[in-house]
Amino acid sequence: MLGILLLYWIGKYYYKLAEAHGKSKWGYAILGIVTYYAGAVVSGFLMGIFIELIWPGAVDTINEFLFGLMLLPFGIAGTYLLYYYFKRNWESKAPQLGVEELGAEE
Repeated sequence: MLGILLLYWIGKYYYKLAEAHGKSKWGYAILGIVTYYAGAVVSGFLMGIFIELIWPGAVDTINEFLFGLMLLPFGIAGTYLLYYYFKRNWESKAPQLGVEELGAEE
């Protein structure tokens, strides 16, 4: 249940960001959710390889729930970094477009 709420909040923030900048709202909301899963999966593979190199055979004994909790911050970090990149990139281009559009309308 908490995972669904997390996905809802991720999608909501990406949806609002895309809406504010005139981009595809649902496309970016889905991209945010996919980014969360991609960050968790990639960090899971890397962490599994690292644990296996240090302690051979330990991956078979790891509690899956705790491993999922360990990957949660990596998924959130990946989502936040992409959100911050989009926000910074779109806001830097917005004033230039806004001034030109305002001059053309008047």
